[in-house]
Amino acid sequence: MMNLFTIIAVGSGGALGCIARLWVNSVSSKYLGHFLPYGTIIVNLSGSLIIGILFAYFHHHTTLSSNVKSFLTTGFLGGLTTFSTFAIESFFLLESGRYVHAFSNIFINVFGTILMAAIGYIITIQLSK
Repeated sequence: MMNLFTIIAVGSGGALGCIARLWVNSVSSKYLGHFLPYGTIIVNLSGSLIIGILFAYFHHHTTLSSNVKSFLTTGFLGGLTTFSTFAIESFFLLESGRYVHAFSNIFINVFGTILMAAIGYIITIQLSK
């Protein structure tokens, strides 16, 4: 249920996640260079690991406040990376044996987002001429 406390939890977690992402991008650019987008890779991989850990923890600690869960997952990890949510949702689809759904989700998220980014970029460039 969404209430003021949930909104505050998600908003504050998101702010901290965004700041963490900025820091990781800055540090990785400084020390790892620009051969690959290392900052994005680091936050996507670490965020996916962390959301897996958290969901397993939540599974065994059911009395944990929903606001704390929202702060950590939707807030912090959402600000750090939305890829973590995609990863855990895909895992749950695979774990439940819903392979067509899982691979559809993976395909649409990976290739669909690249396609939409390209479309947005190309349309904006064309409109600005």
